[in-house]
Amino acid sequence: MGGDFLTPSEEESSLNHDFSLMDSPLLRDKLRMKIGGDPDEGESGLVFQEFDKESHQLSSASLDFETNQRRMNNIYAQIFWSFDELHVRSSNGLEEAKSKILSYTPGGWIEKVGNRDLGDYDVPNTTTLILIGPKGSGKSSLVNRISKVFEDDKFAPERAQVSSDNSSLGDGTCFLQEYMVPRGSTSFCLYDTRSLSDNLHDNIKMLKRWMTNGVRNGELVIRDSDIPTLRAIMKCKARNNGSVSKEIRKVNFVIFVVNALSILKSMDSDGSAEKEYTKLIASTFKCPYLSFRDDKPVIVVTHGDLLSRFDRARVQVHLGELLGIPPTKQIFDIPESDDPITKLTIIDMLRYSLVHADKNLPQKQLLMKKVHVPSLSSYIFLAMILGIAIAAILISAHIGKGHGPQPKPHVGKKPAVQWHKIRHMWLE
Repeated sequence: MGGDFLTPSEEESSLNHDFSLMDSPLLRDKLRMKIGGDPDEGESGLVFQEFDKESHQLSSASLDFETNQRRMNNIYAQIFWSFDELHVRSSNGLEEAKSKILSYTPGGWIEKVGNRDLGDYDVPNTTTLILIGPKGSGKSSLVNRISKVFEDDKFAPERAQVSSDNSSLGDGTCFLQEYMVPRGSTSFCLYDTRSLSDNLHDNIKMLKRWMTNGVRNGELVIRDSDIPTLRAIMKCKARNNGSVSKEIRKVNFVIFVVNALSILKSMDSDGSAEKEYTKLIASTFKCPYLSFRDDKPVIVVTHGDLLSRFDRARVQVHLGELLGIPPTKQIFDIPESDDPITKLTIIDMLRYSLVHADKNLPQKQLLMKKVHVPSLSSYIFLAMILGIAIAAILISAHIGKGHGPQPKPHVGKKPAVQWHKIRHMWLE
């Protein structure tokens, strides 16, 4: 969220103003379009005539519109009121929230089901959170802001290199970069990645590789659509960048970073170029490789400090509708600022990500199969041995009957010898 905050009276006035901008004009425009008249211009006769002709259809449409309007008002109210909640929590609960993140260990927030415990899950040594997003969304800047929340040294250099939105060919993140949070810790790490392409096929192929095969620090990311000049520049950088890490980390959760300014331009523009931004986000977000058991990525909205609070709320509501996620729970507005409210928002976003990363850890299915298969094989082997032994006894008895008088067997000794052999074969 972040930004400046108003007093309760000012906030109430601001809320009323925001809702008046959203409610009355939209409602009147909708009524003009559906009914054909304007209540403010005294055209009541025309209005009622239209209602008489299509009363059922218009009443149903009006009811749907009013219901949707109330729902939207509630969402906006929750977003605005969450600003005050963050303000209160940041003044007395920031350190406590920070300590919970610092005490996190992989698998520590697993939702235990039935009699399962931590040993029943495939828990990584380090939980890996991967950042993805379009060019200029602010992934590298977000890495730096997250890192600073947990650093006592205010003058520590920034960890991730930030490129400008108008960077030249080959600039920007072209390697997978690993950042432990905080420095020196091994509990969880952030992976900064190369920006999404305008080509959806490139994005799906790239995301599939990361989500299926894992990620490695220092690995060069080349797309199929990269032109030869760009490939040459990137490979030259790779030679100067050093060796690629041998350790492959499985991705445990995804943080999707988007630019609030670009979203707002796309919302308010009729141009196809601006609309492409939200289309890119929606199509990439729906990529099945990003979901863990239908658990979709968290959304981080950046650059919100350059917008009004109402426009920031509009962006959140639009993203919630576009992506099918709750805007007040799964979308985090993290501006370019260093105030306590922004820090608390970052901590809330990390807690959400780590909780869901633990929630989706796979069970040790492979171990269960290894335990079950030998047991089944043992039963099959035992049945085969018993079958062979019984068949041998029956054949021996049949042969004995077909060759006239036989020596009287020693009662009790023959079967004992046969079962002794069976027992000896089983032990072997």
